[in-house]
Amino acid sequence: MKPRNLLFIMSDEHNRRVLGCHGHPMIRTPNLDRLAARGVRFTDAYCNSPICVPSRASFATGRWVHQVRFWDNAIPYDGSIPSWGHRLQQAGHHATSIGKLHFRSADDRNGFDEEIMPLHVVDGVGDLLGLLRDDLPVRSAALKLAEEAGCGDSTYQGYDDRITEAAAGWLRRRAAAHEASGGDKPWVLFVSLVCPHFPLIARPEWYNLYPEAEVPWPEQYDPAARPDHPYIAAIRECMVYDKAFDPARVRRALAAYFGLVSFLDHNVGRILAALEETGLFETTRVIYTSDHGDNLGARGLWGKSTMYEDSAGVPLIMAGPEVPQGHVCHAPVSLVDGFPTILHGVGAAPHPDDRDLPGHSLFDVMRGIAPARTVLSEYHAAGAAAGAFMIRRGAFKYVHYVGMPPQLFDLDADPLEARDLGQNPGYAGLVADCEAQLRRVVDPEAIDRLARADQRARIAEYGGPEAIIARGSFGYSPVPGTKPVYT
Repeated sequence: MKPRNLLFIMSDEHNRRVLGCHGHPMIRTPNLDRLAARGVRFTDAYCNSPICVPSRASFATGRWVHQVRFWDNAIPYDGSIPSWGHRLQQAGHHATSIGKLHFRSADDRNGFDEEIMPLHVVDGVGDLLGLLRDDLPVRSAALKLAEEAGCGDSTYQGYDDRITEAAAGWLRRRAAAHEASGGDKPWVLFVSLVCPHFPLIARPEWYNLYPEAEVPWPEQYDPAARPDHPYIAAIRECMVYDKAFDPARVRRALAAYFGLVSFLDHNVGRILAALEETGLFETTRVIYTSDHGDNLGARGLWGKSTMYEDSAGVPLIMAGPEVPQGHVCHAPVSLVDGFPTILHGVGAAPHPDDRDLPGHSLFDVMRGIAPARTVLSEYHAAGAAAGAFMIRRGAFKYVHYVGMPPQLFDLDADPLEARDLGQNPGYAGLVADCEAQLRRVVDPEAIDRLARADQRARIAEYGGPEAIIARGSFGYSPVPGTKPVYT
């Protein structure tokens, strides 16, 4: 495969079901749908932890969260473990990021030649409240989600405007420099947009595309239909998003989220237009994904932090030279596959220290030549009363909770995960097989102890649980140049 430039676009909190090409009946995503038609769509892609900081650290390093120990939104990636950006730099390739990274600081050596308008964790510290897991706090800032939802403007939309403009400008300058220099090694541009991450506020031109009365109602939203599982009950009582919702607010929130997805799609279209206008499309591959999904009210849950498909699943599309058009790949993949894919795509030789990476190049996966492996997602962050681990075994998804009952779903027969087979005697053998498969990758109990020990050390560093609770929390990381609002 010939080395090519790579434009990697990542959004934040995009539920993969909310895509036209994924079959959503209402959403308007013409640019992403067109990109999928020109390339490969991976139907069963997952993040490696359904919350921003550990997901992005795992993506950057190509390693499982438990291997790198960036567990939550208060223990961010600090450049200490080699990233795909570091490997590109060592091989003489240029790597630029524009937008959200959610690492510790731009002062760290994160693997980019330049970070343009980076969004990192607040004050290099992040969300300390998420460290408290032995006795889960009530996160009152979550109530703002429902209170703010609706039509209007937000700093996140303005930030994405600037990211999009900067990306288009970078491509134009790069094309001109390439023409003047006669060419050089393939480059990687990582563009990280923050929408459709909450606040669920969308500008009128996007919000009004989705009449509130017509948005589809969340699955299993009725209290009687919600899952009876101790992990889910605990996270709902910690992340109290739904306590501020009524039917009108639910519809406003969903209309706003759909509007933000269409706004995201519009920005992706602007970036792809710049790629085509500059003539770079013929020499550049494009990958689109998100750092995790959003529950969107299903089962009375909002935000992320669960192993349901809405939260742990991500969209993943790849297009460009030597990528088959209109192809759909059903092999389970995850964001750790990004590391080998990026190096493979630009022609950088694998580093000897990366022989044990768990991911595989998506170029090999889409051709069916990647070796068999286990796809893992894990969660040790805000609201997690237990360490949670998810794997796929064919059509089945197994979720292991330390000290709690497992969950098992048949995604072919039950794609909306309404029937938990984890306690069904008829599936006891499959549950045991899935647990054995998981344990070949990770020791859940040992990793749960390790995560909690690291988190307790961090808690002590900041004065103990009482000091952290008194400090308060913020709903989401502010854009560069603004301050968080604590509650």
